[in-house]
Order: sequence, then C-alpha cells, then structure tokens
Amino acid sequence: MKDKKQQLDILNADMSQCSDCVLRMQCSRVVPGEGNAEAEIMFIGEAPGQKEDETGHPFVGAAGKFLNEMLASINLKREDVYIANVVKCRPPQNRDPLPEEVSACWPWLLEQIKIIQPKLIVTLGRHSMERFLEGQKISRIHGTLVIKTIAGIGRQNFYTLYHPAAALYNGSMREILIKDFNRIPKIIEKIKSEG
Repeated sequence: MKDKKQQLDILNADMSQCSDCVLRMQCSRVVPGEGNAEAEIMFIGEAPGQKEDETGHPFVGAAGKFLNEMLASINLKREDVYIANVVKCRPPQNRDPLPEEVSACWPWLLEQIKIIQPKLIVTLGRHSMERFLEGQKISRIHGTLVIKTIAGIGRQNFYTLYHPAAALYNGSMREILIKDFNRIPKIIEKIKSEG
C-alpha cells in the first residue's frame, strides 16, 4: 500500500498530463497543489494566477505572502498544511474559471481530498466556498464551521475565509480575515475533541 505522499505524487504527475479543458492549452503548466500529505488542514483557493503559472506553486504572489504571514501567526508553515485550488490551470488574464473548467478539475480535487483526508478544509474566497457550499453567502458564513456531506468525500468540516487577495486592498476585510484565521487552532481542537 502506497503512503499518502506517494499517492499524491502519482496523482499530481497524472494531473500534469491533463488536457480535459481549454485552460491547459493557454497556461504554462498545471499547478496541482503542494504541502504535507498528512495535513490536518487543507486550504483551497480558486485558481492559479500569473506567478503560480510561472512557478508551478500555489499561492506564491502577494496573496501567498499574506497567507504565509497568517499561517505563521498560528504557528504553522506551508509545509504543515496542504494548499490547492479548485482549478489547476491559470485562466487567461486571471478571469473567473468557467463552470465547465471547474467541472473538468473537480475529480482531481476530490481525489486530493480523499488521499489527504484533512480534518478541516478551509475555503479561500467565494469561488472555492461555492464549490462545496452552494447557495451560501461568504459575508454570512465566513469564520464559521460548516459540516456537510459531499458526494465522493463524505462528511467534511469546512471553514470559509475571505480570499487573501481581496484583503490586501481592503483594510476592514483584512482585519476580518485575520480574526477568522486566528480561530483555526480552536476549530481544529473542537473537531478533534468531538472525534
């Protein structure tokens, strides 16, 4: 039986060969995600941007630096968590991914979640949230734990945050995001205590 890291490495290699949607023809590379295969927390954003497309790593631009700062504030590093996106290839000019592009990537993301089995999935931004928690408003559910059963992965704990990029240019949103982010350790404790 292969361990989680080996399973993820194989999955990510398969993902890099994917050409199921038009995004692959227009981007430099597939950005599968990275981090600890045994992570308790998985962060899921929307799609790679220009810097991510150039480097092959998720969340490496200004929003990524802010995410790193917030992780440090709760005594975590990128190596402790797993970071991925709903869509694995950069949409042109960083436009929103189209529904068919999201659908093409969905099986990859489900497989990542199945392998990692995180205790908590933290959605970063509205697009990521809507993929798991349809019909919700981020302004209403940010910073709250939502437990939902999702076909393919079962019962899962979700915690919604505003996207770090949105908070970079909006001081009040930045404060909200930091406050919500700082609750993550308590949320994890709660999940563990309820077993």
